[in-house]
Amino acid sequence: MKLSIVLSTQPAAFSALAYQGKLLENIAKIAALGYDGVELAVRDPALLDVPSILEAVKVNKLAVPAIGTGQAFVDEGLSFTNTDNSIRRKAVARIQSQIELAAKFNALVIVGLIRGKLDPQLDREKTFGWLTDALHECADHAEKFKVKLVLEPINRYETDLVNTVAEGLELIEKIGSENLGLLLDTFHMNIEEPSIFDSIRRAGRRIFHFHVADSNRWYPGAGHIDFKKVVQTLKETGYDGFVSAEILPLPDPDACAQKTIDTMKPLLKGV
Repeated sequence: MKLSIVLSTQPAAFSALAYQGKLLENIAKIAALGYDGVELAVRDPALLDVPSILEAVKVNKLAVPAIGTGQAFVDEGLSFTNTDNSIRRKAVARIQSQIELAAKFNALVIVGLIRGKLDPQLDREKTFGWLTDALHECADHAEKFKVKLVLEPINRYETDLVNTVAEGLELIEKIGSENLGLLLDTFHMNIEEPSIFDSIRRAGRRIFHFHVADSNRWYPGAGHIDFKKVVQTLKETGYDGFVSAEILPLPDPDACAQKTIDTMKPLLKGV
């Protein structure tokens, strides 16, 4: 397994971002710290100078394991389950553009908060119908570009759609696409799962990507999650992809990035 950290390509309202903006400078900094990859949080690919980013990651010998998409929801309100059909269509189109971006980096695309939330005025089945329709459409588009999609179970305080690994697996089974898997995040799992480790085992081969943050969303080692056991359990499932830090920039960006290296690199060594 290899280690990456999230870098937002644009300033964002979402707080769990160690680094934001100053792309070329921060890509070089992340490489110098000893990371293997940089996960890019992207609100809108149309706003990026893609060739310069491609060159920067190449020069710094970093992989881009994933493209995060949540800022399209947080900053623009786009979602798969908005009651306004035009907004739902914009959300699907945005994910499709992020899929096309991901293909350039050999990255996967994260479906997190952009799935939206339940509307108390609407029938739950109708909302899930919109969600499954959007996921089908995006998965089909991703297959054309040989890109994988990952659905992230997120805690109840951020959304009421797909909070647990079991719910994520059920939805993936319903979609029936082999290029749709799960992104598991230790911060969310610590809130929602009776056992982080049993849920990792249950997800098994459907784990396509993995986020780490401690119980307080600080860097690994700042809370009470047993990351040694997390890594051991991931290894049991056969997972050999990236472990990516999506953490609060506390006490400051460079310190949290270094603390993550200090905790995670020894655990991932040889795994």
